[in-house]
Amino acid sequence: MSTIELFIIAVGLSMDAFAVSVCKGLSVKKTNWKHCICAGLYFGGFQALMPLIGFFLGKQFERLITSIDHWVAFILLLFIGGSMILESRKSAETQDTSFAFRAMLPLAIATSIDALAVGITFAFLSVNIWIAILLIGCTTFVLSAVGIQIGNVFGCKYKSKAELAGGIILILMGLKILLEHLNILVL
Repeated sequence: MSTIELFIIAVGLSMDAFAVSVCKGLSVKKTNWKHCICAGLYFGGFQALMPLIGFFLGKQFERLITSIDHWVAFILLLFIGGSMILESRKSAETQDTSFAFRAMLPLAIATSIDALAVGITFAFLSVNIWIAILLIGCTTFVLSAVGIQIGNVFGCKYKSKAELAGGIILILMGLKILLEHLNILVL
């Protein structure tokens, strides 16, 4: 697999993290470089770690993981999206702006479930796993950091409506993942 193909896969995998970063940027009054670095490290780190784990699991666990990855992603995105919708109903002072471990870990896991399945696929292809995870991690890091800034610019003007929209988007992403894996939705 060529470096260009790996880069395209990296961009595709990072889109969920980018969307979640935009939503996370909505809840921050003023972003700084620490917010961007934090999001980049969590999302980029997990997007790099999951394909590595998947690669080492290989064929042995392929059927088990691919049979439940869509359910895990759906449940996590449903929970996170629902929380965002609830937060959009509260006053600005009570919105969760945390970039702490307990807030970022579920987001990082939810956005990297598909990367685990991609890592399993890499085990059966001619892929340099170290280049693949470096590209995936770096691409996701950059797009997540940019997403925080984009979300903040948009969210400062329309905070609660944007957070509501972000929650709905996350739920729809989870639903799309579930429907695609159940072969109900073909795009």
